[in-house]
Amino acid sequence: VQLQASGGGLVQAGGSLRLSCSVSGFSLDAYAIGWIRQAPGKEREGVSCSSRRGGSTYYADSVKGRFTISRDNARNTVYLQMNSLKPEDTAVYYCAAKRVSQIYYSGRTPGDYDYWGQGTLVTVSS
Repeated sequence: VQLQASGGGLVQAGGSLRLSCSVSGFSLDAYAIGWIRQAPGKEREGVSCSSRRGGSTYYADSVKGRFTISRDNARNTVYLQMNSLKPEDTAVYYCAAKRVSQIYYSGRTPGDYDYWGQGTLVTVSS
């Protein structure tokens, strides 16, 4: 089971980025996939999650209306579109997976996940 996040970078406040999480070694449609971030000096925070087939999603209050999670199971990739970025969105963003039987399960916290990829750094300048 491997996950690889990419797409981070430096962006000005108000800008956009799209993160990608490419997975291998397992069938994506058996897993809920989430994005978790860790800002400097802070604990990891669950940002968003997509259920197995995308029918259920979770967003942290801090990103609702600005971030959108989507998945393409055929391409084994999950995306996080981030719009209207703010300096407080600066963090290392990780994608993570949890094998679930429930079709509509979506994780909320970092502890909900079993497999993690390496992070990608997002820096939002003011």
